[in-house]
Amino acid sequence: MSLRHARPPPAASGLPPVNLLQLPAYALQHEIDALQTAYVRTIDDDALEEWPALFTERCDYRVVAQENAARDLPLATIRCDSRGMLTDRVVSLRHANIFEAHQYRHLVCSAAVRELAADRVRVRSNYVVFRTRTNGASEVFSTGRYDDLMVVEGGRLLFREKIVTFDTNRIDSLLVTPL
Repeated sequence: MSLRHARPPPAASGLPPVNLLQLPAYALQHEIDALQTAYVRTIDDDALEEWPALFTERCDYRVVAQENAARDLPLATIRCDSRGMLTDRVVSLRHANIFEAHQYRHLVCSAAVRELAADRVRVRSNYVVFRTRTNGASEVFSTGRYDDLMVVEGGRLLFREKIVTFDTNRIDSLLVTPL
């Protein structure tokens, strides 16, 4: 049983249904890590046009301060509820937003499974994002956690929810690139 990542499936994939409960633990962890790796690769390699394809059509992508998350406040720094909104964000980033050029580099710990069903898995992982500016200076830009709901759709694992909770309540510059 294998899942595929980073490219949308064909209209009729013909793949047999994947039951996550039937995957050995190491294979499930591999699939989770492969999706997470594809996610950070699209950001770190500036392949943002591929980023929305890692999500289901109806999805929830949020970037939230820890302070708001702890108080269960709905305000998010970024919120998108569909693949179309994610695509619009990339188009805006490429053509409308004005910001200092920079490069991200993610370090993500292996995801811990929090809930598992035949067609979905909830995981949590921690991240650190380093940012390098055009002057060559690198700095820790953001630290926090990812709370993800990954689902099997079209024979592959995709994000239905990706909640990015950053540890500080302060962002020192415009947040245009996904975390």
